[in-house]
Amino acid sequence: MTFLRPLFSIFILMLTFSFSYAQDVTLTLDGGDLNYSSTADIYGFQFNHDGCVTGASGGAAADNGFIVSVSSNVVLGFSFSGTYMPAGSETAVTLSGDVSQDCISDFVFSGEGGSPLTAGWGAGGDDGSCDDVDEDGVCDDVDDCVGEYDECGTCNGSGIADGTCDCDGNVADCAGECGGAAVVDECGLCAGD
Repeated sequence: MTFLRPLFSIFILMLTFSFSYAQDVTLTLDGGDLNYSSTADIYGFQFNHDGCVTGASGGAAADNGFIVSVSSNVVLGFSFSGTYMPAGSETAVTLSGDVSQDCISDFVFSGEGGSPLTAGWGAGGDDGSCDDVDEDGVCDDVDDCVGEYDECGTCNGSGIADGTCDCDGNVADCAGECGGAAVVDECGLCAGD
């Protein structure tokens, strides 16, 4: 019987590990629509941005009486009356500005009683595009990739294109800076006068 104890411990450890990476709220961006797929009701949310978000309105947040506030680097949504955005999939809020997944980070979502919900971007890239919108207008390409994502976040992609130095298609300048503006002057010097 004592030989089963280590096996049972390993089983519990594996079970704990397999559930520790489950995400409560999966987010996607379709244009300015911040869409969510959640296993729990959402009572509040907050995330940082680098100045790309200039406004936020509509979506499940508005439908459920949330107050949504946008500052120079934070978006905050909550309800004074204790209402919530229901579990499931829909647009949480529509963001205005030059919005992309790259400019939004540090998600904090809360469930009933202020319980923390894990939240993050779904698989499928970081360009904010959506290739598969369902009949309710919600992005549905979170788990559509059959294969692997490359370093640019493209399903079965080939990664950084030849002749470029990043996923945005930038090239290195003469100083070797990716997307830099240094050029060779008439004397043959890089970034010379």
